[in-house]
Amino acid sequence: MDDSDTGAILAEDLESSDSSKVCCCFRVPQNKRPPPCSCPFSVTVEPVMFLSTFSMALQMPLYTQYLWDRISEDVGYNNGTKGGGCNASTVHDPLQKEVDTLTAHWNLYINLGGFVVGLIMVTLLGSWSDRAGRRLVLIIPSLGLAVQATVYLIVMYLKLPVFWFLIGRLCSGLSGDFNAILAGCFAYVADTSARGSRTFRVAILEACLGLAGMFASIIGGQWRRAQGYINPFWLVLATNLAAALYAYLFVPETVTPDPEAKLLSTRHHRAVYRLYASDAPQGRRTKLWLYTLCFFLVVSVHFGCSDLYVLYELSAPLCWGPELIGYGSAAKHLAYLTSLMGLRVMQCCLEDSWVALVGLSSNIVGLIVFSVANTTALMFTGYGLCFLFMASTPVLRSKLSTLVDPAEQGALFASVACVEGLCSLVSSGVFNSLYPATLHFMKGFPFIFGAAILFIPAGIIGGLGCQEKKESRENREGSGIS
Repeated sequence: MDDSDTGAILAEDLESSDSSKVCCCFRVPQNKRPPPCSCPFSVTVEPVMFLSTFSMALQMPLYTQYLWDRISEDVGYNNGTKGGGCNASTVHDPLQKEVDTLTAHWNLYINLGGFVVGLIMVTLLGSWSDRAGRRLVLIIPSLGLAVQATVYLIVMYLKLPVFWFLIGRLCSGLSGDFNAILAGCFAYVADTSARGSRTFRVAILEACLGLAGMFASIIGGQWRRAQGYINPFWLVLATNLAAALYAYLFVPETVTPDPEAKLLSTRHHRAVYRLYASDAPQGRRTKLWLYTLCFFLVVSVHFGCSDLYVLYELSAPLCWGPELIGYGSAAKHLAYLTSLMGLRVMQCCLEDSWVALVGLSSNIVGLIVFSVANTTALMFTGYGLCFLFMASTPVLRSKLSTLVDPAEQGALFASVACVEGLCSLVSSGVFNSLYPATLHFMKGFPFIFGAAILFIPAGIIGGLGCQEKKESRENREGSGIS
């Protein structure tokens, strides 16, 4: 029996059971070694997602602020965050613009370097997990992120040039980066959920992203204010090691590991190519490409705007300090939880496509408010209006997953993770370049640009939703069902 047969049998078993209640202690299929320990709670990969996201959400604002402080010190700008906050009268200060520009550009260089390497590795790791097992794709990237945190700590202790942040980022990229963890977690959920419950199961994973991000943002802002940058980064290192340890000890395997599976093989890329080249059943290829395009545009806007929130808040006219930046980041991540609750409620009366449209509408309105926010109250109003902005991505992941066979889930989520890496690459280049280029006429222009882009996936999802509804009605009429 090969891997595809095993995957199909596992999927059939799950379709006939209540797969909305998946326990990490579920019966391990034959030929699969159980984990060393048993988990007493009804969770599987959720703690891995939580811990990895916590470390990422804790380090990203602090890392951007550290770059800001170091560059401010290098260029002799005395109104940075170290000096107690900026002054609204410095909105046209050329030194502040230079700090904004250099920080955005270094963000771009570091992200480009890491994501280019990660883009290649995540495709290999995701598809490789179909044969080697899902647990390895959870453990290896977690260890890579731990190496990145170690390099960052060394840079801060020794005050090395900011170029060394790029070295740490490349180490993470070589292990698949955070996107490989996302690919492994979502593929795992696809292995262990029925189609009817998959959207909500995916939304639970994305809610873990928000919950971890909210806690990390609140802790990070207060901690940085009290003790600086170094101690929080020790926690980043510890949480990445904890994620790897949990995956090894408690996560059961859903794929029969093949001892002859090779990581460095063109087979993995061919599997992704066949996935998008095949049109069986008829019409699948078009939908797969269109939903992937929607996912690319939505996630690119999310990533691109997230890169700019801290920069936008640090400088005039908002002049936020670390505490307010932490609260703002927490408010942004709280939307993951409100999106989960909103999705659950909306699924009672709306189809998934219309749930996604509501989520996109929330995102568009919030970005428009961000673009003109010149006070703290208006900025938090924007965060409040984005309370459903994450309702669209679980729907898109679920629709992509239901378009392919159970034996193709690894290749699919490898490609989705590859798209996420490409999103980070493109959004970093576009938004981090657009921000300094438009400072002279409208500081919030990148948010307007992001809102305009979101109208494209809204139109595609609406069109495909109408088409799917029509096809469903025709099928019911053809079968004589009223």
